Amino acid sequence: MWHDASAGEDAEIVDEGDGQFSIRGPLTFESVSHVMELSKPLFADHEVLHIDLAEVTDSDSAGLALLLEWVNWGRHYVHEIRYKNVPERIQAIAKISEVSDLLAAGERWTGPLTKG
Repeated sequence: MWHDASAGEDAEIVDEGDGQFSIRGPLTFESVSHVMELSKPLFADHEVLHIDLAEVTDSDSAGLALLLEWVNWGRHYVHEIRYKNVPERIQAIAKISEVSDLLAAGERWTGPLTKG
């Protein structure tokens, strides 16, 4: 488990095995840079990533930007990324910004975002 103790609020990426990851804590302007850096070595060896966001405690547009950056990274390195339990706030920002479809763009072989 990777843990960010320096940012005031905790942000974690938990490796659940077999390309399954959980994000815990906030995905906000204060935490996303660190979460991005932590993700690089964790995600690199997996062709398919399943990222569960059920334990995200707070989010803002920076959280959406992180998810879109992971999709972009996946496209460049031929990885599939599937998000589960995307926080409603991130979904709302994505809808208003007209980028909802981009969140699912990392899903090369499978269907839409799943909730629950």
